[in-house]
Amino acid sequence: QVQLVESGGGLVQAGGSLRLSCAASGRAFSNLDMGWFRQAPGKERDFVALISRSSGRTYYADSVKGRFTVSRDNVKNTASLQMNSLKPEDTAVYYCAANSGGGYYYSPRAYDYWGQGTQVTVSS
Repeated sequence: QVQLVESGGGLVQAGGSLRLSCAASGRAFSNLDMGWFRQAPGKERDFVALISRSSGRTYYADSVKGRFTVSRDNVKNTASLQMNSLKPEDTAVYYCAANSGGGYYYSPRAYDYWGQGTQVTVSS
């Protein structure tokens, strides 16, 4: 079992930055792929970014490439999402998720564990 707790959301003006953190406990963190998803009201939960368990390889949704950076610290058991040049369309609840197996990294169904979510609101 893995417990995930996000922090760092809030209200920011367009063009600003936020950094989200996800603290993991309960299982060897280094054996988990760590993903970030977001869900706006009335919309599906969408993939944002992933950092892999072994190589630390990163993947991003096209909509955030060049603006968001995902990272991990396998000593502190944390994953982070640095979000720069934020836009109003980035407004959503952001979730971190852990995948202990395989599957399509961009699909929420591949992930076994989820955090509670943190609200990010970008004003224009």
